[in-house]
Amino acid sequence: MKITIWGCRGSLPSPGPSKTKFGGNTACVQVENKNSCIIFDGGSGIQNLGIAIDPEISEINILLTHLHIDHIIGLGYFQPFYNPKYTVNIYGPAGSTVSLIERLRRYFSPPFFPVRLKELPATIHIHEIDNSSFEIDDFILKSEYICHPGPTVGYRCELDSSVITYLPDHEPALGASHFPELNEWCSGFNLSNGADLLFHDAQYTTPEYESRIGWGHSSMRDAIRFGSLSKVKKMVLFHHDPSNSDAQLEAMFQNSIKKENIDFELILGRENQVFNLA
Repeated sequence: MKITIWGCRGSLPSPGPSKTKFGGNTACVQVENKNSCIIFDGGSGIQNLGIAIDPEISEINILLTHLHIDHIIGLGYFQPFYNPKYTVNIYGPAGSTVSLIERLRRYFSPPFFPVRLKELPATIHIHEIDNSSFEIDDFILKSEYICHPGPTVGYRCELDSSVITYLPDHEPALGASHFPELNEWCSGFNLSNGADLLFHDAQYTTPEYESRIGWGHSSMRDAIRFGSLSKVKKMVLFHHDPSNSDAQLEAMFQNSIKKENIDFELILGRENQVFNLA
């Protein structure tokens, strides 16, 4: 199983000379196995993914965590949508009063986008999910609502004995009075418990988070503690603030690991980073 990061910024695409190491594209992670293709989120990174996609693949599965613009901004520029060869399954949560397909139609329509969803040449199927379990080829997937304004789901993706968890926008400390000592009432724990590879929101410094409680994001230190609580093997810190340069992210990382007892591999996510799980 091959996992590729095509975008790991949060909130807003922010390319520039100070961000060449970690990149400026927003959330998009691809999981491949044989001819199976799963894509977590459709941020601006999905544009480059669509250009580079394996020509042997004809069916694509896009799993949206939520429909904030940074997670869907690249969908209209995803080349397979414009090729009738492809079948694209889009999974994601409905709104509280509006269906998933209606929410997607709002994006694929003027004034936001000139091409309507029904005009795309690819065959498109929409799948609404909530606290769900489902299968895609050999993958077993579980979605669950997590703490982020949305509504928003996280994903647990299993293939044989390997587990990936994807929680790009997540505030685990919110409402969990015993965090990070106990997992009771801790958002996302059921998805991340024992994962081989966890992608997790780490947008803020600790002081920044203290003035942004309830915004749906995590401090880097809380993200690390969530990884420890979940007993993960490897953790990728994700959803980098668009204002932070490469140097600022590295300094933030060094400051966040001080005095932390970390017993798993910890990585600052960057574009084009590839992981392989057996």
